[in-house]
Amino acid sequence: MSRGVIKKVAGPLVIASGMRDANMFDVVRVSNQRLIGEIIEMHGDEASIQVYEETSGLGPGEPVESMEVPMAVELGPGLITSIYDGIQRPLDDIMKVSGNNLKRGVEVPSLKRDLKWNFVPTVKVGDEVEPGDVIGTVQETIVVEQKIMVPVGTTGKIKEIKAGEFTVEDVVAVVETAQGDKELTMMQKWPVRRGRPYQKKLPPEMPLVTGQRVVDTFFPIAKGGVAAVPGPFGSGKTVIQHQLAKWAEADIVVYIGCGERGNEMTDVLNEFPELKDPKTGQSLMERTVLIANTSDMPVAAREASIYTGITIAEYFRDMGYSVALMADSTSRWAEALREMSGRLEEMPGEEGYPAYLGSRLAQFYERAGHVVSLGKEGREGALSVIGAVSPPGGDISEPVSQATLRIVKVFWGLDSALAYKRHFPAINWLTSYSLYVDNMRDWFNTQVAEDWVENRQKMMSLLQEEAELEEIVKMVGMDALSAGDRLKMEAARSIREDFLHQNSFHEVDTYTSLKKQHMMMNLVLAYYDLSVEALGQGAPLQKLVDLPVREQIGRFKYVTEDNLDVEYDKVNKELHVEVSNSLGKEEF
Repeated sequence: MSRGVIKKVAGPLVIASGMRDANMFDVVRVSNQRLIGEIIEMHGDEASIQVYEETSGLGPGEPVESMEVPMAVELGPGLITSIYDGIQRPLDDIMKVSGNNLKRGVEVPSLKRDLKWNFVPTVKVGDEVEPGDVIGTVQETIVVEQKIMVPVGTTGKIKEIKAGEFTVEDVVAVVETAQGDKELTMMQKWPVRRGRPYQKKLPPEMPLVTGQRVVDTFFPIAKGGVAAVPGPFGSGKTVIQHQLAKWAEADIVVYIGCGERGNEMTDVLNEFPELKDPKTGQSLMERTVLIANTSDMPVAAREASIYTGITIAEYFRDMGYSVALMADSTSRWAEALREMSGRLEEMPGEEGYPAYLGSRLAQFYERAGHVVSLGKEGREGALSVIGAVSPPGGDISEPVSQATLRIVKVFWGLDSALAYKRHFPAINWLTSYSLYVDNMRDWFNTQVAEDWVENRQKMMSLLQEEAELEEIVKMVGMDALSAGDRLKMEAARSIREDFLHQNSFHEVDTYTSLKKQHMMMNLVLAYYDLSVEALGQGAPLQKLVDLPVREQIGRFKYVTEDNLDVEYDKVNKELHVEVSNSLGKEEF
């Protein structure tokens, strides 16, 4: 074991000499208080260590000890419902040891060692196994069944398999390998900076349905896709991530609060256990892992929290689950990179961020994907990553936003002006985009409706034209517009207010199925198409604008799923009748 002494302390950076035998990214224990850190640079026998705990009071000459293993997370039963800090220390267990305030040098295992889990074997003695094969299952919560998999690097024949109640350290199987017998427990470790292997990556052709109309219809994200949510303070990034965590078609949610305000993280910790999972009726925490790394925690731990979260998410992806990872926010993570880079005296890039900011962001986002996992079964799992970005002053031309946009394929641009108008979700439809739409065209047109993508395009065009017409109205007034253009403005207003505006606190409107979204699109576009036709035949514009049925179209969002067909037919019939009446002679 490599031992050295502290030579210099600069905030979270400690430089130790006598570390010639240590390796890059080794975990180290610093000083007699045994603070946890990681080697991030080597010069001869000097190691630069980023310490994940407060370093005040440390001085030269104190001991440093390398553990000779990379930073790794423990994966096994007990992850779900847990609340960890940035380096996978369970906050509830730390509280039992050290009280409400986090003490330095606390060593607590990530997975509880005293808890027993009921292991149900799925293989028998004599079966051939390879990495990724499932040897047994554990019912971790009411909604999550954890699959115990053969770790990477183990291939052979099952020599012994057990059943019953075990802790995560107990041996549950023995595999006869070419190198000798290997004992398997329910827990495995994995270095956080290395992506977990898989057989192959699949193209992103299926949407991650979220029930949020502006997302599913206009800017959909694929299962296994990546999205960025940049926006200024108060524009609703955290609210959108909560909505996606609750409603997205994901089996497991991993939520990383990276450098977030303490009170926001408290809201998450208080709300998630109370939120009812719409799919199972249980608490949302029954399928959630939380990583809480608030802004007052040591800055270096922010850098680790992102990798800790995505490694846990990959583990569940390998079981064949669809996992949604929320990172809130990658800007704070980039700030931690910048601080460490400055202390290492590296050459700064744009705005002081390190030159490798783009490559680090890419390494993180590239770990998302829809994959075929290891193992003979060939399970399909998906890991979708949604990263919030908090650009200073809402300026998305800054380096973190720009580096993120070069990597991600979905951009949900939040707009504080929309938020101030009480339009939620405050996603600006003129600046946002999704590059997955073409890949998913066939899925939407076959699984939902054959005119889905065409209708989406019509609505997008109306909103684009409305923005252009508004410029004219600002200069010369509404009277300068033709009747056809004014009708366009009315149809676009209907899209904005009746379709895009969604109330997350309304029990029906908070989630909209794809079938209902298609019906709402049809009604709004039918109003526009029929009105254009009637206008061409001489119907007065004001009559078409004031049609009473427009109120019913607007209220269709509050119709429950079981009444959709009846209500749709009723509103559609009423629309045709009223537009026809606007052409009648008695109406002139």
